[in-house]
Amino acid sequence: MSMCCLLKTIKTMNEQTSQRTRKDIEAHIISQAWKDEAYKQELFSNPKAVIEREFGVQLPTEVSVRVMEENSTNLYFVLPMHPDLSGAELSDEQLEAVAGGTLPAVISVAAAVSYVTAKI
Repeated sequence: MSMCCLLKTIKTMNEQTSQRTRKDIEAHIISQAWKDEAYKQELFSNPKAVIEREFGVQLPTEVSVRVMEENSTNLYFVLPMHPDLSGAELSDEQLEAVAGGTLPAVISVAAAVSYVTAKI
């Protein structure tokens, strides 16, 4: 699966679970696994099914899900996907809006500071 397709899948998951954040769902899954040994074993044996059920989505067949449990001798650090920023350039209009939008604010602040310091 390409990065683009996976990002679209994650975006869809986020839209479908908009009232619950990924962090909320992860906390729920962890809490359930700590409370319910059968749930924990299902999470280890068929993590994709559990994630699909919890997120309420169907993941593409080429997406795999792994669940690993830390212990006193193993610590896991997961690096997120590096976003594909190719083609993410701003148009001239967008650049103008960003660049043009800050100048009046700077002038206003500078004028206010000058006015206040002149009164002191």
